[in-house]
Amino acid sequence: MAVKTTVLENGLTVVTDHMEHLKTSALGVWVKAGSRSEGVSQNGVTHLLEHMAFKGTKTRSAPQIAEEIEAVGGEMNASTSIEHTNYYVRTLAEDVPLGLDILADILQESVFDPEELAREKNVIIQEIGAANDTPEDQAFDLLLATAWPDQAIGRPILGTPETVNSFSPDAIREYMADHYRASCMVVAAAGAVDHDELVKLASERFCSLPVGEGQAYPAATYHGGSCSIEKDLQEVQVILGFEGLPYHHEDYYAAQILASVLGGGMSSRLFQEVRETRGLCYSIYSFHWAFADNGLFAIHAATGPENTSELMPVVLEELKKISASVNDKEVQRAQAQIKASLLMALESPTARAGQIARQMMIHGRIISVEELTERVNAVTSEQIRRVAAKMFSSGAPTLVHVGPKSDILTHEQVKEVLSSISA
Repeated sequence: MAVKTTVLENGLTVVTDHMEHLKTSALGVWVKAGSRSEGVSQNGVTHLLEHMAFKGTKTRSAPQIAEEIEAVGGEMNASTSIEHTNYYVRTLAEDVPLGLDILADILQESVFDPEELAREKNVIIQEIGAANDTPEDQAFDLLLATAWPDQAIGRPILGTPETVNSFSPDAIREYMADHYRASCMVVAAAGAVDHDELVKLASERFCSLPVGEGQAYPAATYHGGSCSIEKDLQEVQVILGFEGLPYHHEDYYAAQILASVLGGGMSSRLFQEVRETRGLCYSIYSFHWAFADNGLFAIHAATGPENTSELMPVVLEELKKISASVNDKEVQRAQAQIKASLLMALESPTARAGQIARQMMIHGRIISVEELTERVNAVTSEQIRRVAAKMFSSGAPTLVHVGPKSDILTHEQVKEVLSSISA
């Protein structure tokens, strides 16, 4: 990677990854603020701000923002996560200045017109309704709320209809002033982009950003527990979670590989035993989400209510097995999957821009592909067994269930089974 980094006088970081063979560029602004940056009454404001940024500035109306970028064949979008928000454009190389100008405009000169705000609130309330009508989405929201009750990290990214309807233009401006500060933001681009030119443009166009440190994430304390929602559905959504590891933990890569070995593909233990051998469900997988100071390891399955009584004991047995025995062959296979996924993603300028932006916000530096590969390759079978045993024997699982009433193990029964695992 031909990565270059510059920190401007106001604290804004500009990072680029030049890809010689491309004629297009992926360009974005990443902000170190997400749903866990919100107070109780602010739940959903980060996501609402992301929407409102496209609804008009002092010099451009909402239609003009869309028309200008699409007039040159470009595309523009944004997304909100638990810890970050990003705004991005994809353009031809010669249109990078236009893309950056629009990004700078919407992030510094948005007017938050009351009429536009009222319309967008309604749009987001429809989005919340759609999420609540999607059993898997509802199960994942329930998972976070149960793992981190009454904490920002456990609240839904979209907010609630009540909180969304409560936000005024001034409330959005206040949140933006607290969190959208130069030192908490990264301008990242990959593809056909010239670093020095982008630095010059960013220096000129992002000079109005507030300086100083933004507000830190509130601390997160994992609790675990159980929660269920009975609904008249064909399938039951079941998620079993455990406290995971933060990005900077020495066992982070071991947790990632553990998730792959356990339920990361068709050759994984859960897929082979639960789906292929027993035919208990169509979909089952495991994953590890890392955050700044915490994490979540979980297994998700969707199955018929008649299968739940057999499903959970099989999953728990696989957790016990992997805590006691992991062979080198399956570790090597998982390592190969992770490295291949990393390298395949780097063929996309959008993925590259996102990766270097997140690395700057999380690690304060760019981690090369070679270093990442070394970290993945350094994980051993013994390390994975140790991480699995400690994680699954913690005594604080999170169990959620969305769907028809079924004969699923209780939270206490799950804890009892897992208590036999020796950390």
